[in-house]
Amino acid sequence: MKWQELSTTSHYQTAVAVEEALDRGDIEDAKAGIQELIDALSRSEKRALRSQLVRLMMHIIKWKTQPERRSVSWRSSIRSARYEIAEIQEDTPSLTRAVIKEIWDRCFKHAKNEAELEMNRISPVERLTWAQVFEQEYDLNGKNGK
Repeated sequence: MKWQELSTTSHYQTAVAVEEALDRGDIEDAKAGIQELIDALSRSEKRALRSQLVRLMMHIIKWKTQPERRSVSWRSSIRSARYEIAEIQEDTPSLTRAVIKEIWDRCFKHAKNEAELEMNRISPVERLTWAQVFEQEYDLNGKNGK
């Protein structure tokens, strides 16, 4: 069985093929399929984590670059992305703070590019700290998130 190819196409079909291998009594093939399915699910969760981190950083960059355009929607997106990241980490404990730090710079670069495209201007934000991304409150009254 071409487990890697199958697992990138469909997690469900991979699970069905593992079941079929078990029904045939081919334990080694089933083990290989299960391992590939685990790896594929892990890659999928890491992609989701990257996507949410980029989304979160992008909104913070926009918040800092265009204070006159701050909105409830941006604040909501920041909170939502934080929540989604926490959920991903809860579901996949291997996606730790260390993993986030490994992907941080690439995600920041992507987020800055996306934010600048959306804003149609260059952002002066050169970096974001952990506290700015995960701890700082973003308040429409201008008290925080400068």
